[in-house]
Amino acid sequence: MNGASTERELELLFPRMVRWRRYLHQYPELSFQESETSRWIAAELEELGCTVQKGIGGHGLTVSIKGGKPGPVIALRADIDALPIQDEKQCDYASKVPNVMHACGHDGHTAALLAVAAYYMSCREELAGERRLLFQPAEEVTPGGAVRMIADGALEGVSAIFGVHLWTPLPYGQAASAAGPLMSAADDFFIEITGRGGHGGLPHESIDTIMIGVTLVQAIQTIVSRIVNPLHPAVVTIGSFQAGSAPNVIAETCQLKGTVRTFDENTRTMIHERLAALIDHICSMYGAAYTFDLKIGYPPVVNDPMEAERFFRIGGTVFGEAGLVQSDKITVAEDFAYYLQEVPGCFVFVGAGNLERGASYPHHHPKFDIDERAMLQASRLLIAMAENKAEELINEEQGNSINPN
Repeated sequence: MNGASTERELELLFPRMVRWRRYLHQYPELSFQESETSRWIAAELEELGCTVQKGIGGHGLTVSIKGGKPGPVIALRADIDALPIQDEKQCDYASKVPNVMHACGHDGHTAALLAVAAYYMSCREELAGERRLLFQPAEEVTPGGAVRMIADGALEGVSAIFGVHLWTPLPYGQAASAAGPLMSAADDFFIEITGRGGHGGLPHESIDTIMIGVTLVQAIQTIVSRIVNPLHPAVVTIGSFQAGSAPNVIAETCQLKGTVRTFDENTRTMIHERLAALIDHICSMYGAAYTFDLKIGYPPVVNDPMEAERFFRIGGTVFGEAGLVQSDKITVAEDFAYYLQEVPGCFVFVGAGNLERGASYPHHHPKFDIDERAMLQASRLLIAMAENKAEELINEEQGNSINPN
């Protein structure tokens, strides 16, 4: 496949990408509720001539585009769900669904992958092997759609997988990734302390859960600063502290909610264990009862080193060498992690930020938007990485058949 012809074909598809993205932006659906989104995507794919497998992992879809030549199966993924946020943008494609919007770019991911489908369908006789396109539901919640799609066979026979995230903190024209851990695991915890309520003027007759909760918050902050190896990034945040309702009443109960972000399983496990120990010791010391609920979320996104190197080697054809950025670790989670636990692959941030085009707000913001030209770059990158990987695997197989020893 010729790179110049690929670029021309995708440029011709760009107006359709914009229309696809803007339609999806107007009619978003929440995680596990993407029935109409899934139906619409399937209809667009079928219009392109694709054979669509429906109901994969819930409302997910897979498309297998098989070429006219033998070769490997390479998977490409987009997520399709939206968020429970009221769209505050003033534009003709703002969400028409109250309190639901695509505030994370998933509509752009889907439009970019639809363009990839159109491109591959136009040149499938030249294609070597199979390109499997995954339109995944429920990325925004735990447990996410990736696990369910894998359970339904989405990765069967797949040799590698690639995915992108349109990313407004990164300016349009750049792309970023890194070998190894890229995005963190995310686990949430919920603590309820039960003491003995009483009169604010008679504290000795009570078990003050606010005082216990404050002590616990302070102790939890020592986990990262004094227990975790400073070379292993981690975050422990208390995001909610709820207790009491009157100035002269000692609260009988106190609820704390927080999150843990880590990049390796040893640190993750150690923090979980230390949390449990601190809660038990502090509550026991003051004679309070407690419940501790730890909700295990997504594992870290860990890029295969060879596939990350492929991004830095091939990505220059799309962004230019100056446009490729070595990404810092990012303490947000992404269920693409599950695919990378099964097969080699790479996840890439594609710059979609542009102040002049109103694409300056962070992800999950009510005024979130993207520089839509980033969709074209995302499509080009996914195809370039997939074809380079396929060519490498074919060459390796041919070399092994010539020199079996």
